[in-house]
Amino acid sequence: MVRIRLRRMGAKKQPTYRIVVCDKEAPRDGAFIEVIGIYNPRTEPETVRVQEDRALYWMKVGAQPSDAVQQIFRKTGTSARFERLKKGESLEALLAEATAQVEAMPPINPKTRIGRKPAPRPKKAEPSAESAAS
Repeated sequence: MVRIRLRRMGAKKQPTYRIVVCDKEAPRDGAFIEVIGIYNPRTEPETVRVQEDRALYWMKVGAQPSDAVQQIFRKTGTSARFERLKKGESLEALLAEATAQVEAMPPINPKTRIGRKPAPRPKKAEPSAESAAS
C-alpha cells in the first residue's frame, strides 16, 4: 500500500518536513517514491507547498494520506479539490484554482519563530569608584 506522509528533515530540535509518497512499510526517513511538497511548522505562518497535480494523481491511484498530511491537505484545500475531482470536475480547472490560491497568499517570512535563541549579551563592566575618581 502506498502512503503520503511526512519525512523529517532539518537539524536537531529544528524540524522541517518533506511531504513524500512512499510504501507503507518503509521507515519514516527511509526510501520514498516521490517528493510532492514541503511543510515547515517553524515559520509564521506555517510554510506549506504542495505540488497539487502530483498529490491529486497519487490520491487518484490509491495513495492514502497519513493523519498529519490529511490535516495539511485540509488546510491547503487539496482534500476538497480531490473530492471534486472524484465527482467529475476537470483536473485543469482544479489546478488553476490551486495556482490562484497560492499566488493570492501573502509572502512568508523565512525567519523561524521558534528554535535557536539569541546568544546572551556579555555584561559590561561597571566603572569602579577608583577609576571614576581619577
